Amino acid sequence: MNPKILIIGACGQIGSELTYKLRSLYGDKNVIASDISYTNLDIVNSGIFEIVDAQDYESVKVCVEKYRIDTVYLMAAMLSATGEKYPMQAWDLNMNSLFHVLNLAKAKFIKKVFWPSSIAIFGSTTPKDNTPQYTIVEPSTVYGITKQTGERWCEYYHKKYAVDVRSLRYPGIISWKTLPGGGTTDYAVDIYHKAVTEKKYECFLKEDTELPMMFMDDAIKATVDIMSSDKADIKIRSSYNLSAISFTPEDVAQSIKAFIPDFEITYKPDSRQEIADSWPKSIDDSQARQDWNWKHKFSLEDITKEMLMQLNEKYKES
Repeated sequence: MNPKILIIGACGQIGSELTYKLRSLYGDKNVIASDISYTNLDIVNSGIFEIVDAQDYESVKVCVEKYRIDTVYLMAAMLSATGEKYPMQAWDLNMNSLFHVLNLAKAKFIKKVFWPSSIAIFGSTTPKDNTPQYTIVEPSTVYGITKQTGERWCEYYHKKYAVDVRSLRYPGIISWKTLPGGGTTDYAVDIYHKAVTEKKYECFLKEDTELPMMFMDDAIKATVDIMSSDKADIKIRSSYNLSAISFTPEDVAQSIKAFIPDFEITYKPDSRQEIADSWPKSIDDSQARQDWNWKHKFSLEDITKEMLMQLNEKYKES
């Protein structure tokens, strides 16, 4: 039998593409998209859509019961740069939404939960190169603090109440389908848009700022893979390190110049530089590769080729 899935935060960058992928796998009627508003009309009109406030337990519970949901993907969150502007709102959204879903699972309303963590849990005291699964975790942002705290609660609910919760520490995610959403790694999305529309880009990070990144297709694949794996294969119930490639803004600029020779990049670091400096340069995700056979597909050259091709088409149509 196909799972009955609810995606909370389906209008966001990852949530929207996850919705399309899960509907292609399990059918439109088995995947309910939800968000707090009708901001993404493509998602709203692509299948069953409900308004659900992730911070309201009853709102989530009513939707779960209405559609007899057994699997929840909780994708609603306030990201790093936005969270620094609105710290208490970030804490409330990121933590309350998780508690609501974990408590629904504890009460047996749902059977399985996916909740994304992030490389933002790491801080300046974390080893920067090939950051291990188990290491010093002292985040310096509100977003990172909520993710670190959430990881501890996920593991607690699994051990204490046998909740089948699964999680990935996403690196920076690159996608052509949605616009940047307030994250520190979003330069790696915006730079492609500007390359296509203006042939120049002013980067808010230094040229040599190396960060772990991943193409959206790989991020969606990892999410589907971990959720479809046998329960016994999921050894880590806090959150798995996840990685694909690491690169700098200058690396991206050079890869773009291979396709757009007159592309120009300038650098004007802002407050997001401090956030980026506290994060790892590369991630050791050998545990995920060992436990449930995770493999990434896209290199930087693959990403640049795909991003420029898709965005050229997108801007031609508009």
